Amino acid sequence: MLDRRTETPRKPDHSPDAPVSGVARFAMLAPFATRSFRFQWPADLLTSWAFEMETIILAWYVLVETGSVLWLTAFGALQYLGTLIAPVYGVVGDRLGHKSLLLGMRAAYAVFAATLLTFALLGAVTPMVVLIVATLMGLVRPSDLGVRSALIAETMPTNTMVSALSMSRTTTDSARVAGALAGATLFTFFGMAPAYVIIVSFYVVGVLLMFGDTAPLRHISLAMTPEEAAGKSPWRDLKEGLAHTWNTPVLLALVSLAFLTNLSAFPVTTGLLPYVAKNIYLVDQTGLGFLVASFAGGALIGSIVLSNVSNRVRLTRLMIVATAIWYAMLLAFAQMPSPRYGIPCLILGGIMQSFSMVSLQIMLLRESGERFRGRVMGVRMMAIYSLPLGLLAAGPLIGWIGFRGTASFYAIVGIVFTLIIALRWRADLWRG
Repeated sequence: MLDRRTETPRKPDHSPDAPVSGVARFAMLAPFATRSFRFQWPADLLTSWAFEMETIILAWYVLVETGSVLWLTAFGALQYLGTLIAPVYGVVGDRLGHKSLLLGMRAAYAVFAATLLTFALLGAVTPMVVLIVATLMGLVRPSDLGVRSALIAETMPTNTMVSALSMSRTTTDSARVAGALAGATLFTFFGMAPAYVIIVSFYVVGVLLMFGDTAPLRHISLAMTPEEAAGKSPWRDLKEGLAHTWNTPVLLALVSLAFLTNLSAFPVTTGLLPYVAKNIYLVDQTGLGFLVASFAGGALIGSIVLSNVSNRVRLTRLMIVATAIWYAMLLAFAQMPSPRYGIPCLILGGIMQSFSMVSLQIMLLRESGERFRGRVMGVRMMAIYSLPLGLLAAGPLIGWIGFRGTASFYAIVGIVFTLIIALRWRADLWRG
């Protein structure tokens, strides 16, 4: 039987050594010379916009309808429920192909959003309905970033993969700018149902764009052939992925940092911003949109900068330094009395967040190796489960010591443990 790698030759524009011309002469545009990326990038963009519009609309709805920060943090936590089973998505991606997996996931988003649209048209939306849909979405959505990154690593030439991953991150960052503002504006002026018509449309078009890419659903760089997979337990695959991450020092350091930032940094700039807008800064949902867009705008700037310079910097060193500065900006933000002073802190924090997390994503894909790529990314997505834990802990803490005390505590904890991670794995992190 022929080896599967000889059955489907790699296309010229997928070759690691393929010449780069035209738009590819610019580092940030080079990935668009590859056909698969020209379809995946807009699909990722529309999906990310829909994510952010949904999140801001539903978070504000839950906060206003319940008047409770505890319900708000519960809503935020439910969106990340799927991080507990993220390694399973990694196993499925390695066995069936990441494109097939991503198509299925994005079809599910469209179904969930269409369900909520139906309730909105019937006038039957309640906080409980929102929480149920958030739970279903939360079982799937947290793994989207990891799966799309693994697909890019499979399909991009080696010489443009770093720029491709950085440019891919701009879909998320730009969505947090435009999606947040659009979601808040549409909800304010037109209500939930018209906003959800647009959200569903974005999901559907995102799925259709994935079909426009002619790359095979089962890519040639799968970790194992179908024959190998047939004689191997998926649970063994999962165990191997966890063991590989645990026994590779640099991977363990990267996953530890991902766990830390999701526990103590992201809760402040994701789930708690509606509380800050309504109860600290006393602004409406449009003001909330500007707060979200400020942090995301900084992250977008960071992603664009990194897409042009990432091949010329030591990524792990940049990651550690940027993470420490990110926490410092969050500590400053917690003390700001109004949006006028808080927004600059969010912008600078967003830039550092992008330097940190994009570098982490690139290093994970580099160090995991082709055989374990999907499973390692699954483990990285599982680390996101610390985000709902941080959100759930923030609810009672805010009631006890207030938002400023809670955010300051999270930032100080983050700085201390970032230094601990840097010292514990300094030999592995400082070489990259």
